Amino acid sequence: MRIANLTADPAIEQVPSLITPADQVHLANARFPETDLPFYRKLGRTDLVTSCLGIGGGGHISSEDTLYAFEQGINYFFYSSDLHHYLYSSMAEALRKLCGRGSSVREKVILATVSYVLKSPDSIMSALLDQLMDLRMDYIDVFFWGWVDTKDATTFQDCMNVSNDLRGPNSLFQRSVERMFGVSERLKKMGIVRYVGASFHDLDLAQQWLNSPLLDVVMVRHNVAHRTAQRKVFPYVDAHNPQRPGIVTFKSAGMFGNLWEPPPGLPAKAWIPSVPDLYRYSLSQTCVDVALAGVRTRQEVDAAIAGVLQGKLSPAELDYLTLYGNLHRQGGDVSDIPPERLLIRP
Repeated sequence: MRIANLTADPAIEQVPSLITPADQVHLANARFPETDLPFYRKLGRTDLVTSCLGIGGGGHISSEDTLYAFEQGINYFFYSSDLHHYLYSSMAEALRKLCGRGSSVREKVILATVSYVLKSPDSIMSALLDQLMDLRMDYIDVFFWGWVDTKDATTFQDCMNVSNDLRGPNSLFQRSVERMFGVSERLKKMGIVRYVGASFHDLDLAQQWLNSPLLDVVMVRHNVAHRTAQRKVFPYVDAHNPQRPGIVTFKSAGMFGNLWEPPPGLPAKAWIPSVPDLYRYSLSQTCVDVALAGVRTRQEVDAAIAGVLQGKLSPAELDYLTLYGNLHRQGGDVSDIPPERLLIRP
């Protein structure tokens, strides 16, 4: 992937493509001010350089605003074709333009797709064909097995056992797709699926699979009110290990309630985090590569990017948001919190 192409700077465009991953990250980040929260980073052990914000279709973002997000530098897009398809469908036309056959910008995009419904090696071909036909594309950068929960442990093992038949060029699945879908140079070069991921709801199961060579990217729920990943996943990933899996988080802004709304009893001038602050909370955790954002409009895209460009949250801010998240999830009396741990905003 030529990350140099992500920038509009003509001088950077002239850099040869044979550069190291570290150089690719550096060149990509030249587009933004330098902070302790780089906008681009390598996605775990893959050779993909990703924006730290990803866009999922759960917010029903339009194709026009999806393209706008790409123009602003976001290059990670998450798409589902078999669950909540109505919500995701509004971004489909943009993904066809970005990732479809004949696209001039395909190698600048990381397209992650998921199947929530099909969880067996025998059924995956139908899901892949649906996605290829739906988006009229040649290959998928990361294919996720979705919603992997406790009851799925055995079947998930079966799914993982076909990883090497699924990903990369000249795989068994690629040859099957070529016979049905046709052959292209990109398909031959990339394979039908470049990398395999899983979205875990059982974080004990996620921990078991973190260091498997069969799994390239791990996606987990994480926010200020649901911090289990900080105990069961993040500490088990060595941020400095180039062979670690990529880590993607989702539901940063809430799952059972809106975390940008104050919990009952919060003092009037206490800090109420914005949605971009909630993305920063996940991205301030060790090893998190991408926070998936359910943005709805280009204004929310701009706000999310502006938030990230402020850099990581401070230790005091992280501590406060832990208390804030506890109040959201567990309730309690704010008067029991030491005043010095409450952050007041004018």
